[in-house]
Amino acid sequence: MYYVRFSRHAIEGMFPRSISPDEIVECIRSGEVIANYPDDSPYPSVLLLGFKHSNPLDVLVGRQHEMGNCYVVTVYRPDPELWGSDFKTRREP
Repeated sequence: MYYVRFSRHAIEGMFPRSISPDEIVECIRSGEVIANYPDDSPYPSVLLLGFKHSNPLDVLVGRQHEMGNCYVVTVYRPDPELWGSDFKTRREP
């Protein structure tokens, strides 16, 4: 069993965007890692891409691997203007 904790920043962003905690947890469980940030502190983090009803969701989560815990840093719906059609690659400015 692991724990998912939400940063204040994540909480402040998820409710105005109508992103539920369950949707975030599902993204953590089954989302695809699209970026790794191994040097982030206090824990290495990853950017996950998940979908619900064909709607993309990005979740940046720090992972405490020893305990299996996750710390949700931020959540957002990726902007199609900033991401490729697969939502995995950022468009060049």
